[in-house]
Amino acid sequence: MEKLQAEDARYLKRKVKGGSLDVHPTEKALIVQYELEATILGEMGDPMVGERKECQKIIRLKSLNANTDIATLARKVVEECRLIHPSKLPEVEQLLFYLLNRKKSGNDKREKHPPRDLAPFEGMELDEEANINRIDHYVELLYEDIPEKVRGATLILHLARNPDNLEELLQNETALGALARVLREDWKQSVDLATTIIYVFFCFSSFSQFHGQVTHYKIGALCMNIIEHELKRYDLWQDELQKKAAAYILQLKSKKAFKKYQGLLIKQEQLLQVALHLLLNLAEDTRTELKMRNKNIVHTLVKTLDREDEELLVLVVSFLKKLSIFLENKNDMAETYAVEKLARLLPCKHEDLLNTTLRLHASPPLTDESQRQLCMCILYHISVDDRFKSMFAYTDCIPQLMKMLFDCGESPMDPELISFCINLAANKRNAQVICEGNGLKMLMKRGLKLKDVLTMKMIRNVSQHDGPTKNLFIDYVGDLAAQTGVQEREEYVIECLGTLANLTIPDLDWELVLKEYNLVPFLKDHLKPGSAEDDLILEVVIMIGTVSMDDSCAAMMAKSGIISALIELLNSQQEDDEFVCQIVYVFYQMVFHQATRDVIIKDTQAPAYLIDLMHDKNAEIRKVCDNTLDIIAEYDEEWGRKIQSEKFRWHNSQWLEMVDNRAMGDDGEPFMYGDDGEPFMHNGDILERPDLFYSAGCCVSLEIIRSHVNIIFFKPSLSQKKVVSWHNFNRKLSHLQISVLNEIFTTTLF
Repeated sequence: MEKLQAEDARYLKRKVKGGSLDVHPTEKALIVQYELEATILGEMGDPMVGERKECQKIIRLKSLNANTDIATLARKVVEECRLIHPSKLPEVEQLLFYLLNRKKSGNDKREKHPPRDLAPFEGMELDEEANINRIDHYVELLYEDIPEKVRGATLILHLARNPDNLEELLQNETALGALARVLREDWKQSVDLATTIIYVFFCFSSFSQFHGQVTHYKIGALCMNIIEHELKRYDLWQDELQKKAAAYILQLKSKKAFKKYQGLLIKQEQLLQVALHLLLNLAEDTRTELKMRNKNIVHTLVKTLDREDEELLVLVVSFLKKLSIFLENKNDMAETYAVEKLARLLPCKHEDLLNTTLRLHASPPLTDESQRQLCMCILYHISVDDRFKSMFAYTDCIPQLMKMLFDCGESPMDPELISFCINLAANKRNAQVICEGNGLKMLMKRGLKLKDVLTMKMIRNVSQHDGPTKNLFIDYVGDLAAQTGVQEREEYVIECLGTLANLTIPDLDWELVLKEYNLVPFLKDHLKPGSAEDDLILEVVIMIGTVSMDDSCAAMMAKSGIISALIELLNSQQEDDEFVCQIVYVFYQMVFHQATRDVIIKDTQAPAYLIDLMHDKNAEIRKVCDNTLDIIAEYDEEWGRKIQSEKFRWHNSQWLEMVDNRAMGDDGEPFMYGDDGEPFMHNGDILERPDLFYSAGCCVSLEIIRSHVNIIFFKPSLSQKKVVSWHNFNRKLSHLQISVLNEIFTTTLF
């Protein structure tokens, strides 16, 4: 029969189905999971024999460094690896960014180590160098007492940590068989021995082609038993410590017991880390992973979340994240209260642990209705921090949230759900994911139909981002403008108006919008102090700033008297920095246009207010004021001189104040001499005659003054002695002379 099938099999059909993407635990590499289905077709095209296999491809990125262009590298990876669909380009970028920024262990720098290496632990030190030619001697040590067994296993481990030796060690069945036997028989007698031997097999498990040999010796099942036993021991230690504390044992004895406990705990966590890492490597094969699930691997991992060692926790959370791909494992996590235990890890200072926990936390529990509310609350608190918002874009969390929003129909939404969505919409990449498909259309439909304030707040957050998402709002400008009627709730109008104000789109005809929806009277009426809540008035000001970028709109605003209304509002809100900054920004936009610039300069006192605000304590206000005044000074000479004079006065305020204070000072020493009794010098000449400084009518010699001005204001590196002498010179000037001097400074020199 088999021969007949072989004769009839004419065609082989292969089908590859892409799967998930993830980062390599220790290498700079991406792991692509995929499914390969092979079918043998007969002469008539009928399938005869079929087989399906879970596979993975490792994409190593050795050139990835701080100077790498992540976007370019991501495109190259997607183009060259047909297993990755182009739609996953953003996910590839995020994974590459994570690989670039995650911390490296010291061993990753040593290329001779296997890719998935672990940090050396206490007890691995040797006083001799391991040699592959002496492997038989090391195997003989495994038949001695425990100390010699530990030494023999450690020497073999040093060989196994060099990948070049793995092939030769694999051929030595005696060595591997002896290691497996000693582990099976003596692991309870020595934690060091168990850790060392498992570490040897871990080195083999770092390479997929050696998984068969590791499985052959049943190391995975043995590791499961060891982990379960160690967790039970941990529980016993905890109980013992509590009993001793309750019995009020002497403080000295309690300290000794606790110190012993700490030593045992460190060794146990090293053992758990090596064993779990080996199991994680073997779990690349879904059949092996299924066997682990049958042995309650999820329960074991969740129980390990109670530990404090951060490196161990990173490994456990990574393992849980891998298992969470399958629904059965997620159900197990829900039953064992994994979400509650993971919650205590957020936030934390360990970068890898934080990132891994967020990636696990971000979406799977949302599908479990019993855990959804708790999960939503946790994710909401995570989303408050801007550092973590972008991480949600690279999970399936946002599509799940959008589905939940739309499933609500016209019913009220859970406050946790919409609050979480509002936070996520404040991130640009998240906003792009939200708008995918009909996302924005559905949100606008719900927000406008139900007059839903929170939905409009989410839409407003989406509208603030530059790029393709902002252009999507062009279709909804009219709908938003129509919501400014007096019958609408004020908080609803605030969100609609705020969304419009965010639409700084060059192609948008704001003049048509203002006329069609009669917005100018609405904007002017709501500029009056007390006409509405401050939040609405502020949005009106921002809206005016947005439309004033258009020349014709700015002219409409000027003709309507809005500029005067803004000045009045500025007077009443001068203590509110946000109001002041936005009003000044409106002036900044208007001075770009000839029509409104003339109105501001000639018909209002706006420039005078701007001069007063030049030295505001708020840096943003000062910046906008300076830019606006520079434009005004360029187009109007009179205001230009006033602005320059004020800048000079402010810049030299300390000197001018000292001149005023000393003008009527004491009549002690002659003004031609400095504090040290030496005469004043000018270009090497002693200034002995007052008429060198003054001519008829008390006019100051400009040449001399300019040279001294250079000393004071434009050569700060000169000695303090010259500055002091110049100040002494000022002490004898009359008020008239000071006035003349100041006028020369402000008109002639500048």
